Formats: sequence, structure tokens, C-alpha cells
Amino acid sequence: MENKSLVSITDYSKEKILYMIDMAQHFEADPNRKLLDGKVIATLFFEPSTRTRLSFETAANRLGARVIGFSDPKATSSSKGETLKDTILMVSSYADVIVMRHYLEGAARFASEVAPVPIVNAGDGANQHPSQTMLDLYSIYKTQGTLENLNIFLVGDLKYGRTVHSLLMAMRHFHPTFHFIAPEEMKMPEEYKLYCRQNQIRYVEHTDFTEEIIAEADILYMTRVQRERFTDLMEYERVKNVYILKKKMLENTRPNLRILHPLPRVNEIAYDVDDSPKAYYFQQARNGLYARQAILCDVLGLRMEDIL
Repeated sequence: MENKSLVSITDYSKEKILYMIDMAQHFEADPNRKLLDGKVIATLFFEPSTRTRLSFETAANRLGARVIGFSDPKATSSSKGETLKDTILMVSSYADVIVMRHYLEGAARFASEVAPVPIVNAGDGANQHPSQTMLDLYSIYKTQGTLENLNIFLVGDLKYGRTVHSLLMAMRHFHPTFHFIAPEEMKMPEEYKLYCRQNQIRYVEHTDFTEEIIAEADILYMTRVQRERFTDLMEYERVKNVYILKKKMLENTRPNLRILHPLPRVNEIAYDVDDSPKAYYFQQARNGLYARQAILCDVLGLRMEDIL
């Protein structure tokens, strides 16, 4: 079987994205399959996680694989000074796939270059989060019936938000129009705006977050301001509650609008939004199971005909 890491969403072509969405649909229809019986999946989380770690572990369990790993690096030899390279090489001798979240940008790419087994990037610093992007794409496809020609509004922490960076790059194949809504301190980094221009992706920037601005949105992608990325806590306090989505703001939005959020939520979506039919963030999190089942099978070389 072919081994292939997933480090960046740019590793996937348009055809591969649509193929992975198709595979995720099959897993949603029947998630309990022993396709990975006898395989071992290692989950190495050097940063905190709830949804990503648990959905990967659930995906592995429902596919018949066993799971090893850690969610607290303080309980591992990395706290004694073991290098990332040595940790990866050691775990590679135990597992068939390594799912890794790390606080350093580029850590997943480095791991993929030294590991003899596939690496799945579960988030590296403020850089990439490709498995989140696949569940986001699957959620968009399920709710809109297409990925083509959509108005996607990204709100909040666009500077450090790896989920919005990955989504932006994945959507380059599908002719979106992006609206970036962020305070000056949290604006989309110049490198990603340059990426948009190089790939003919339309975008508009806003600093205001009003019901008039979001009226034309197909997807409203909310993000939290990430306290853990700030070195200046005064700056964090200044921007943490700058944009809060309230149910009243949805009154004149499009019927097909769906609200996404990678979670956890802090204050950026009021609780009165939860009972709106346009709220989709908890269903989005559930979609992570099916998307990650598809990813685990794919990096281990299983094909569509293997899962049908």
C-alpha cells in the first residue's frame, strides 16, 4: 500500500479534494468498518485539543485500529529534552500513522521528512490545519450543494487562525469571493493576500462587523481570538470581544447561509444563535469524524474500491 503524509491542504488537488469529500460521504453513511484492523495510530498532541484529538481517535477506533499517544507533552520524554526528531523516529517504530499537533510552524513538514510512516498534520502553530479544512470543505459542500462560486466571510482572528489560512488555500480551486472581517491587529497576513492575488481569488477587507455587511454571505466562518498566540495580554484584552455574532444579525441574511466555527467558542457567537437553523458548527464538528476516517484510510493507501 502507498504511504503519503498530509502536511498541507495544498498537497491536495481539486480532484483529490472532491474525492476525499466523496469518501467522507461513504463513511457518514456507514462509519463502523474494520478497514484498519491490525493498524496502530499514534496521536501526538504537543498542544491542547478536544475535537481534533477525540475525532481522530474515534475515527481510528471505528475503523478497527488501535490508538496510542499523548495529549500532555509534560508526561513524555520531550519534557526531558528529547528532540522532535527522536520522538518521531521512536514512535514510528510503534505506529503505522502519526497524527501530530505542534506549536511550531513547520513541525509537521519536518516530521514528514524524517518519519518512515505517514504524518498527518493536526495543526502546526498558526500555519496549517488540513484535516480541519477537509471537514470544513465537507460541511460547506453538504450545506451548499457545491464548493463553486461561494461568498465566504471569515471573521475574527485572521492573523493567527490556521483554520482560515488552510481554508483560503483549499478554496483556490473553486472561484470563491472572500470577505475578511478583522480588526487591524488581527488582519489577514499579507502573505495570504498575496496568495489570493497570485491565484485570482477575489477578496474584500472590512473592519466593521454588521448585519448589512454579512447580508450576502453563503458561509459565515467565525473564529475565536486565540489568547495562546499573544505575547501582549493587553492587546488580547483589547480585541477579544470586538466581534460578537448575535441572532438578530441573521434576520436579513440569505436562506442558505450557514455559520461555521472550528471551536472552541469563547464569546464570539452568542448562545441565542445556537437554535437558529443557520447555525452549523456542532454538525461541522461531527463531520470531522467522517473526514478524518477518509484521511486515515487515504494516507495508508486505501482506495475508494477498498471502502465500498
